[in-house]
Amino acid sequence: MKSVVQNEQSVDNTAAKAKSRTASVSRKTKETNINIRVDLDNPGEVSIKTSLPFLSHMLEAFAVHGRFSLVIDAVGDIEVDPHHLIEDTGIVLGETIFKALGGFKGIERAGCFTYPMDGSLVLVAIDICGRRNLSWKLQFGNFAVGHLDPNLFREFYKGLVDGLRSTLHVKMLESDNDHHVIEASFKALARALRQAITPLPGNEYLSTKGVLDEN
Repeated sequence: MKSVVQNEQSVDNTAAKAKSRTASVSRKTKETNINIRVDLDNPGEVSIKTSLPFLSHMLEAFAVHGRFSLVIDAVGDIEVDPHHLIEDTGIVLGETIFKALGGFKGIERAGCFTYPMDGSLVLVAIDICGRRNLSWKLQFGNFAVGHLDPNLFREFYKGLVDGLRSTLHVKMLESDNDHHVIEASFKALARALRQAITPLPGNEYLSTKGVLDEN
């Protein structure tokens, strides 16, 4: 009977751990005011409100394809330049996901996905490893997409990398238009991240070193 009780407790603890991968982070500066809440394991609520409709659309695609519950309320000084809001949203989103994970133990750690968006094809690979690095190989035309300079999305991804303490590669393989390239990158990121945060048995770092830098 004692063994049965222990097994039941183990199941309960596992379920509790899975349910606990939620977090909220708020960040307010003179340039932006951002509040993000995420639940990594329970797809459901998706509410994205930013001062930039195209950014909101991309973040909604990220949540849906990553199967996350994601609530974002983000405003900023876009009358000066959208740069601040895009970058800071990436930073806070990365910090929120990191907080929800509770560290890098017990997850697959790495993920990779290549997403087709009509005539565009974008590869995203992520390693949640404590080493902040962005390899960005997207090219855009000299025109706005959704009233934004598409090159600003590099700042979003750099912010995400810094907040999540991760290595990220974003590579365009084919392009038919810039909108599709950007959207494919967000959907590929969502799928790659879903792979990387998949829980593993036990609670160890998936590393030959036995430890990863979480600072």
